[in-house]
Amino acid sequence: MRNFDFAPLYRSTVGFDQIANLMDRVLTAETTQPSYPPYNIEKLEDDAYRISIAVAGFSEADLSVEVREKSLIVSARKADDEDGKTYLHRGIATRAFERRFHLADHVVVTGATHTDGMLHIELELQVPDALKPRQIQIASNPRAIGKDVVDTAAVN
Repeated sequence: MRNFDFAPLYRSTVGFDQIANLMDRVLTAETTQPSYPPYNIEKLEDDAYRISIAVAGFSEADLSVEVREKSLIVSARKADDEDGKTYLHRGIATRAFERRFHLADHVVVTGATHTDGMLHIELELQVPDALKPRQIQIASNPRAIGKDVVDTAAVN
């Protein structure tokens, strides 16, 4: 696998360090990704998403959902409540896990539910009004322009 050096990018740009960090994280990630527990990512609407994680054998008290530094961290620890049980075969995996999802800017976690062995985490893209496109009205009379606009003839 190739290793890329992002040092020249850091030296010659300002404000693009998030992109370089993202590329660095993707390229240096382990080649074998953990497969436990299985999960789905659904797009419900243009600005709504759901992550569904199969967490059979875990109760709500065993699960933890946390948002930290633009990352969604889902973890589980099974309490040792064996009560002296002896298993002849143990096929239901209840081992501890931690699964991380990197969240894009303006994506917030709006809720989580645990039903029928599935943990559903609701996400929403909340773009601020300042970043949304807006229509600018064109005035036919130059005197009709608002106070905030400076007339170039008056300045020059």
